[in-house]
Amino acid sequence: MTLSLLTTICGGVTVLILALLAWAFWTDPDKGLEQTTHRLEKLPTVMADRYTAFAVLALVFTIYGDLNILIALFAVCAFMGFADGLIYARAGHPHMKHTISGVLSSVALAIATAARVTEGAS
Repeated sequence: MTLSLLTTICGGVTVLILALLAWAFWTDPDKGLEQTTHRLEKLPTVMADRYTAFAVLALVFTIYGDLNILIALFAVCAFMGFADGLIYARAGHPHMKHTISGVLSSVALAIATAARVTEGAS
């Protein structure tokens, strides 16, 4: 087994774990909190480290400059913005900051996709 294959397996395991945790939170948020041992009172601190991690990923992806990776980043950011906006809107809470984040990420996604298509045509 090569180190590259082992790295790919590690990525697959990471995807599986994250998908299972996401499913737990989507289907039963209390169960998700229990499985992850997260505490509601610590949610602001947890969000701070998540935003920090995403900012670092965005920085690294931007510096790396691969359009395919940036397309994926903007797609994920658009999903998060729209999903959070929908969650808050359905609950009757202000949602525009989240929804606008989804819109801006979609614009960036469209620009990156156009760049990729244009680059591929050259």
